[in-house]
Amino acid sequence: MSRRRREGAAVGATPGGTAATSAVGLRRVVEPAGVLPQAAYRLDARSEIAADEVRIRVERLNLDAASFRQLSEKHGGDGAAVRAEVLEIIGERGKMHNPVTGSGGMLVGTVDEVGPESPLPVSPGDRVATLVSLTLTPLAVTDGLVDWDGRSEQVPCTGHAILFARSIVAVLPDDLDPRLSLAVFDVCGAPALTARTVRGYRAPRVAVLGGAGKSGSLALAAARQAGAGRTVGVVPVPAERDRLADAGLADAVVLADARNPVALAAAVTGALGGPADVTVVCVDVPGCEHGAILATAGGGTVVFFSMATSFASAALGAEGLAADVTMLIGNGYLPGHAEYALSLLRTVPGVRALFTDRLTAD
Repeated sequence: MSRRRREGAAVGATPGGTAATSAVGLRRVVEPAGVLPQAAYRLDARSEIAADEVRIRVERLNLDAASFRQLSEKHGGDGAAVRAEVLEIIGERGKMHNPVTGSGGMLVGTVDEVGPESPLPVSPGDRVATLVSLTLTPLAVTDGLVDWDGRSEQVPCTGHAILFARSIVAVLPDDLDPRLSLAVFDVCGAPALTARTVRGYRAPRVAVLGGAGKSGSLALAAARQAGAGRTVGVVPVPAERDRLADAGLADAVVLADARNPVALAAAVTGALGGPADVTVVCVDVPGCEHGAILATAGGGTVVFFSMATSFASAALGAEGLAADVTMLIGNGYLPGHAEYALSLLRTVPGVRALFTDRLTAD
């Protein structure tokens, strides 16, 4: 079987691996000893690869929304200061792992070298997107991020990254701008999990918080495709309300601050004719857990697809509200998630329009 994959397809390694083979990247952990790469403080990002590793020549990073917002707000929108801190994080930790949000993002680049024992079906020269977090990806930047102004989530850069045997990677499709593919792959777990959750109900009412964003717009499209009875997109400002309404992805679009539980629940209930059966949280700010729970019906499900979520706050908030809701953590991976997200981008004009407008604005 050829090592090549059809374009746009995501690939993962089979489960397993030991410390000896380090399929999960244990050999790259510098400190503390005994943890997996995501939990490590520092990784070894040297360019030499082991037999089951792959080296990527990096072209562009995509910082996750929560991390970029935190950095931008911390530095008052000073792009040079944001750039300096991102460089400092990568240099110190050997990966892009925001110490405040605990999140990172992902990247695109070209396969440079494939170890002879790597199970990932990619070949040197393939242009790929990594579908694993930058918080666990050994990364070195060599250009000082000179081509990035620090004012957008997408970061053009030069450097290298390492994939382990148990990683996930997608070959970039030829028909899409790589920046567009990167934006989709960054959040491709959201629509797949939304669709699977919606299919567990009969014509459910679905609310998506942050519906005009990348993950939110895909989640709305997925909910409708999966059989949602009625959908509402919740956004914080009139400009996003207008963009989402023009995209036609939701049956209703409402303005509400997701950090205000009572106001959010009232807005969702008013738009849907009752509380949501499924609430998908796609915001990039903290403090939205209680509102999402309050807006969800008993027996319903809340999907937290946001790195700004406090899972302790969610659990304790549900308990305090006596809320009988299932709460899911969107972990960013489901089989076939990359292909599904690309299909929504290609077939749902509203999704394509929102993504394109976002890239233009950046």
